[in-house]
Parts: sequence; C-alpha cells; structure tokens
Amino acid sequence: MVEKFIMAGNTALHICDSEVGEKSVVLLHGYLENMLVWEEFIPLLYKELRVITLDIPGHGISEIKGECHSMEYLADTVAAALTSLGIAEATIVGHSMGGYIALAFAERHPDRTSGVVLLHSTPYADNEEKRKNREREIALVKAGKKELLAHTAPAAGFAPENRNRCREAIEELEQTVFLTEEGGIVALLNGMIGRKDQNEMLRNLDKPILFILGRKDGYITTEVAEKMVGEHPEAKVVWLEKSGHMGFVEEPKACAAALLEFVKENTKG
Repeated sequence: MVEKFIMAGNTALHICDSEVGEKSVVLLHGYLENMLVWEEFIPLLYKELRVITLDIPGHGISEIKGECHSMEYLADTVAAALTSLGIAEATIVGHSMGGYIALAFAERHPDRTSGVVLLHSTPYADNEEKRKNREREIALVKAGKKELLAHTAPAAGFAPENRNRCREAIEELEQTVFLTEEGGIVALLNGMIGRKDQNEMLRNLDKPILFILGRKDGYITTEVAEKMVGEHPEAKVVWLEKSGHMGFVEEPKACAAALLEFVKENTKG
C-alpha cells in the first residue's frame, strides 16, 4: 500500500492505494474511525483487487472543510480522488457512516459505480431519536468532553462475546477518538443528521448491491436489518452470524470472502 496526500477537488485527502489490480474497491470507514481501521483487513483483498482507503474529511488527517460535511460533498470528494488516481469506476464499500457516503456516491456518480456494499449500514435517514443523539454528541464535543465518546462508542460496536478477543482493536479505536479533531467530529455529525433517505434511489439503482450485516449488531438490530433486507430484494445479503457492528474485524475472513465473491461475480472493473 502506497500512502500519500492528494488533492481531491479542493480537499487535501490522505489516502492509501495498493495500485495494482484490474478491479478497484474503495473502503470508506465509519464514524470515529480512520483508514487505519482497515489495516488488518486489506491483506485479505489486495492480492485480487486494487484497494483504496482514505481518511474521510473530518477524520484522520484529511482536511476539514467547514462545520458540515454533507454526504454529497464527501461523495464528490471520493469521486475526485478516483479521478486523481486514474480510476474510471470502483466498487464502493461503506462501513456504517461510510455506507451513507457510498449511497450518495452511487446517486451522484452512477457511471463510476461498479457496485455498492453496505457494511453494517442502511439507506435510512436518521429518525428523531438518532438526530437527538447526534445533537447530544455535538454538544459533548463542543464542551470538550469527547473522551466520553472514546470510552463508550468503540466497545459498543463489537458483540459482547467478542470484546475480550478484540480488546486491542477496541483500544486502538479509543485512541483514534482522542486523536480526532473536534471540528471534524462535529462536521460529520452534522452531515449525518442532514442526510436524506436513500431507499428509493437504491431500489432504482441499476448496479449490483450487497448488504453485509451482523446478527449481533447493537446499532443496526436484527429487526431493522431484516426490514431493510425485505425492502430490497434486489440486494444480495450476507449475514455474519458472530459479529456486531464491526464484522470486518470480528469475522474478517468471512467478510472478505463475501466481498471478493461479490466483486468478482458482479462487476466489470
């Protein structure tokens, strides 16, 4: 993997690129993560695919642009990055928040979308409860209390029975929160609050779609996930039986196998 900074439109973007492979996949991390979250997962993919990861603007060391990073702005930034890298189209894989960006990318750049993978993510907009929770997180961060997020959010992403086994990964995610700039957290929370429902777009999208879901996900419950699956018969579905919200860490081999099969069978480039 080659690590570098590029200009993606008017945004300075921190990326990694394996640079080799006929088919390309972009891995978009979730909220309170950065591209390092994929470090152990990438070796399961890069021998067969060109893998691109990046720090989503607002997290990691990519640039922060204002107080709201809309999903549309972030999708356009990803598209500009692909242009800079000379990649015509790619499979866009989005973990959690990254899935919201993947959906916006597919809507705005369908000609550059080989396929969409929602990895522990949904096409639903925030309901009132989620909006209020995000607003509370914004207030916490602005009050200088992001350590409260660091002490709760990372562990909650894992199935309870996996937390001891994944303790090192949880500690790394906790450290990531401490290192994330407050302004970036706020910008992404505002962007998620303002995002729209993408169910109709997804149903009408003439592209391969894959849902990878965790049976023990505390953020996207089985009830919500099964509702989503029922509303989208056009999507292929893979359940990770022993995973919470972090299946690419909790069950990396099963997650990678599902992704590789999807890309090979359903995409051209």
